Amino acid sequence: MREEKTNVMRLLDQRKVPYTPHHYAHPGGAVDGVSVAALIGRDPAAVCKTLVTQGGSKQYYVFVIPVQRELDLKAAARAAGEKSIAMLPQARLLPLTGYVHGGCSPLGMKKQFPTVLDESVESLDTIVVSAGKIGAQVELSPAALCALVGGSFAPVAK
Repeated sequence: MREEKTNVMRLLDQRKVPYTPHHYAHPGGAVDGVSVAALIGRDPAAVCKTLVTQGGSKQYYVFVIPVQRELDLKAAARAAGEKSIAMLPQARLLPLTGYVHGGCSPLGMKKQFPTVLDESVESLDTIVVSAGKIGAQVELSPAALCALVGGSFAPVAK
């Protein structure tokens, strides 16, 4: 399989952030995160999904959590300083971020939104996030990702 560079990989190259690309076959389109972890041979606790939400203030937020866990909306609202947080409807994801469902990366969105990584990944050596398209992932240090997105760590997954 020809490994092509995504915009996320080019961004990491430009910023000189070390990462490992992972590619996997996805004949039926998007694959759930636990399956992605199995396909690339990584622990699901270190493979993360990128969730885009909107707070009560209409501000958008991005949360990066392990694939086998769920976003705790109350904890997410606390971490964002909002009264409430709701998941962004799937139809609004592409126009807002430039990414499709199943290929959304916390890096390289059309606009950088406040980003929170679940505290469970902070102590890991590396985590895996989408490289911006279905079938491509990048593995990098959680601290490097957090610094790139100007993010923070908080307990937001359940």
